[in-house]
Amino acid sequence: MEIEEVSSYEALPLLSLNHVSVMCRSVWDSVRFYEDVLGFFLIKRPSSFNFNGAWLYNYGIGIHLIENPSIDEFDMTINEPRPINPKDNHISFQCTDVALVIRRLQDLGMRYVTAVVEDGGAKVDQVFFHDPDGYMVELCNCENIPVIPISSCSFKPRRQSFKKQAPATCGFMENVMMESLSMDMLNFSF
Repeated sequence: MEIEEVSSYEALPLLSLNHVSVMCRSVWDSVRFYEDVLGFFLIKRPSSFNFNGAWLYNYGIGIHLIENPSIDEFDMTINEPRPINPKDNHISFQCTDVALVIRRLQDLGMRYVTAVVEDGGAKVDQVFFHDPDGYMVELCNCENIPVIPISSCSFKPRRQSFKKQAPATCGFMENVMMESLSMDMLNFSF
């Protein structure tokens, strides 16, 4: 089997992220959460759908809710409060005032976890919490760290622990991401 480099393919004609689809037990509980906590608003949904759901929109992205009252049959952990783990799957929204977000979550009595990411003197504040169905949401001021294509970094795989920073022209996280990608590629089986 011959492996072609990804860069030899022409990029797909993508424009942007359109929406994220989320299964939920109660459309209206989830609508309230996405409206009241995250500031989304309901938009018209095609009438041809033969299942309960709702579409919300704001910030240039849609949230599509699909109701499945029997969701618990497939995911038993959803009934138990799961630990809020920043390394879990999540959707992230950039915000302008993380401290205000934290005060709002406190006012609503919601559980949350905060984290700080630092790179080259830049600092990103993050706050993580769950929606009514246990999906993780992150709000952060991620614009504080510039987006630098890995191709512009001088990447060298590290052999030492993650606690030590590898010498490179890019930041620590770019090197960790590149090393992780390299290891994932080596682990592919054919």
